[in-house]
Amino acid sequence: MDVAGKVVIITGASMGIGAAAARVFAEAGAKIVLAARSASKLEEVAKSLPAHAEPLVVPTDMTDSAQVRALVDAAHERFGQIDLLINNAGQALVSAVAEISPERYRQIIELNVMGPLHAMQAVIPKMQAQGGGVIMNISSGVSKMAIPMIGAYASTKYALNGLTLTARNELAGQNIRVLLFHPGQTATEFGHNAMIDGKPSFQAPEVDQIDSAEDVARKMLEAATSEAAEMAMPARH
Repeated sequence: MDVAGKVVIITGASMGIGAAAARVFAEAGAKIVLAARSASKLEEVAKSLPAHAEPLVVPTDMTDSAQVRALVDAAHERFGQIDLLINNAGQALVSAVAEISPERYRQIIELNVMGPLHAMQAVIPKMQAQGGGVIMNISSGVSKMAIPMIGAYASTKYALNGLTLTARNELAGQNIRVLLFHPGQTATEFGHNAMIDGKPSFQAPEVDQIDSAEDVARKMLEAATSEAAEMAMPARH
């Protein structure tokens, strides 16, 4: 799919990979709908985009299904179509399995699993009515591994993978492509967006082992414009 002139909804667009994706897809000619909880941060991202992107800012709590439906409706009302949904909003949780807080675990399940589900359920009827579209769910490389301390987060991505693969099969005959994208280790995934024992915590990986948000966003563009069913960042050694 050539994204020029296409309408792209990006969740978690206020920072990190989401904000970088907004810039990269806008540079490729897409019209951009920005969603996240912080209106002020979204406005800053919107100001960084070229005028042809016609950025639409829709503050949204992805754990609230009514707000997610309102996001999709606002995008459709503004542009008349939704060509690509990028489910990027998410949060990490770092804890040993024996010490995972059930409350914090439920919180990341709501954001990392229910959020994408709300968005898919809101956008699929629009895509069916218009004859097709693309849904890109942002998973994680850790969903292919069993890394100590990351079990809570990884399990939410296992769940997202399962929803994605099932939706792909269900929608394959309707010209709706549902794909998984796996970022590698980025400065954002377990950085400003991670919790340790329920508290935000920055954990910086080794510099030579991380990808920039811009590199990840460019790979996401490649995934969107190809026919790939799944794509990941190249491994770093």
